[in-house]
Amino acid sequence: MEGLRSRTKLNRPVDRDAGVQAREAPALIGHHIGRVHELFAAHAVARPDAIAVSGPDETLTYGQLERRANQLAHRLRALGVDRDRLVGLCMERSAGLVVGALGILKAGCAYVALDPSHPKERLGFMLRDSRAGVLVTGGSVAARLDTLEAAVVALDTGRAELDLEPTAAPAAGHPAGDLAYVIYTSGSTGAPKGVLVEHASLRNLIFWHRRAFAITAADRATQIASPAFDAAVWEVWPYLTAGASIHVPTDEVRADPVALRDWLVAERISVSFLPTALAEAVLTLDWPAELPLRYLLTGGDTLHRYPPPGLSFALVNNYGPTEGTVVATSGVVRPSPNRLGAPSIGKPIAGVRAYVVDDQLNPVPVGTAGELLIGGDGVAYGYLNRPALTDEKFIPDPFSGTPGARLYRTGDLARHRPDGEIEFLGRIDEQVKIRGNRIELGEISATLDRHPAVRSSVLVVDERGAGERRLIAYVVPADGRRPNAEQLRAHLAQHLPDYMLPAVFVCLEELPLTPNGKVDRAALPAPSAANTAQPPDSARPENELEQVLETVVAELLDLDRVGVNENFFMLGGHSLLGAQLITRIGDCFGVEMSLRSLFDNPTVAGMAAEVERLVVADLEAMSDSDAARLLARSSPTPSSSSRDEHKAEAQ
Repeated sequence: MEGLRSRTKLNRPVDRDAGVQAREAPALIGHHIGRVHELFAAHAVARPDAIAVSGPDETLTYGQLERRANQLAHRLRALGVDRDRLVGLCMERSAGLVVGALGILKAGCAYVALDPSHPKERLGFMLRDSRAGVLVTGGSVAARLDTLEAAVVALDTGRAELDLEPTAAPAAGHPAGDLAYVIYTSGSTGAPKGVLVEHASLRNLIFWHRRAFAITAADRATQIASPAFDAAVWEVWPYLTAGASIHVPTDEVRADPVALRDWLVAERISVSFLPTALAEAVLTLDWPAELPLRYLLTGGDTLHRYPPPGLSFALVNNYGPTEGTVVATSGVVRPSPNRLGAPSIGKPIAGVRAYVVDDQLNPVPVGTAGELLIGGDGVAYGYLNRPALTDEKFIPDPFSGTPGARLYRTGDLARHRPDGEIEFLGRIDEQVKIRGNRIELGEISATLDRHPAVRSSVLVVDERGAGERRLIAYVVPADGRRPNAEQLRAHLAQHLPDYMLPAVFVCLEELPLTPNGKVDRAALPAPSAANTAQPPDSARPENELEQVLETVVAELLDLDRVGVNENFFMLGGHSLLGAQLITRIGDCFGVEMSLRSLFDNPTVAGMAAEVERLVVADLEAMSDSDAARLLARSSPTPSSSSRDEHKAEAQ
């Protein structure tokens, strides 16, 4: 923890406990206590027989969960785990996951959330980086992680040993400002970075959530997110500190939108969080007119879909980086038949402030894009063992009069709407330049998503070497449709300049997702003839001249094929590529085609007609001997070596 202890006073969060507790005191059992495990313990005393967590293999009451967590806490202390130490927690979604997290907190430690599905090497790095000498897990998971350097406490196979520990809570004795958990997120350098979150920040999230969604002991919530996704924090603590119950579906149910909907109905779930892609999938299904579900919460990625009218529950879109303690902004998404842009990410939650600023950290006007900064009670402590990165991303808050207040630089692009809600526009590092034009990929995706045949989309830049780049759009069709490229380009062309039009549209059944429910860009397939959206009239060449031109254009644009009626410039061509195309046409046919004529004849069929016209014009102006030499030189079938040379030149 040396990296943690070396934090400067400037970056140390201010003491925020008093204000939060005073505001929440009337709604709490035992309001003089404030750490999440203490809030849970109050309900375990008041309602020991109430269901706390129910999983596929085990159901625990509040009393049972309290006793098991206490036993784990005693076991950890017996292993020499001191206050403020980090303990690894690597469990599948289950009641045991909650036992582990609660027991680690009761021991006075913070848990490092680990996903057992992650590669062993990645988990090993996190344990070494956090110096977590103890790993709480299950027997089946422990068997897969047997080479990791940590003492293992297995909650299932080690049950007999844990049962020997006391069931009463261990003595407390540490201040409420201690760490609660660490979650690792992807790092730009390739190594994950651990985000340190304190009890005070977690408490702000809990109290806001309980107020915003009127959580009571009667609520039945779900645990569906990945154990190492910060949304899992949100799925557990607001409910266990309110006396409500948590329900965990099987992996098979969780992965099937129809089965998940049926499970939510059968289990009488009243509040559920679903990652964005999964939420969008279930929103397309039919739902009973009346059901206990009151709120469907979503977040983690850009929401593209509005809820259909007539749902008996509310859809709530949420935004927040791990560094902002799960949720920073939130808002109800209402049906919108006109689909006027993507749903907003709402407004800042209680205790949180949000600013949209320019490069000099000055607030920008409403409607202007800028970087989104998060301040207030949800700002995390910083990064574990990364003081330089902490100082870079967690900066002094110039808008606050509170000494030591900080802002987190999200790196996200956003803008305020006139109604005060915030519109998420994508990552700042997704701001790219193509042929000197600055492009926001999120803007293209948001426009594309408004097409009725598109359910969701994501844009990537294809680097083709020598500074040449093109846009590729990956599209998930809506309602079983298969949009064609011509329709999608025409739709985009109504709203965007031509340099923002994708060269290729790839149709996918679903966008690949990371374990955290975000789009896995690394897993997007390369464009191919099988997955590329074609225009309705992708006619094949009718003669040898068109066949050669189709081959030249396809190779230049790096496409498998090109319809003879497709527009070269709509496929991603531009003036620089047009100049290369004219050179190749000249090499093949011995004619000098102008760039102006290419703009006038941008299809293979049009180029073929223009080449024929130029050849005829040249023949009419030549002598018989010159014409014979031209015909011999302008064979319409380029050699394989010539094609390879052209392809190498394009790359």
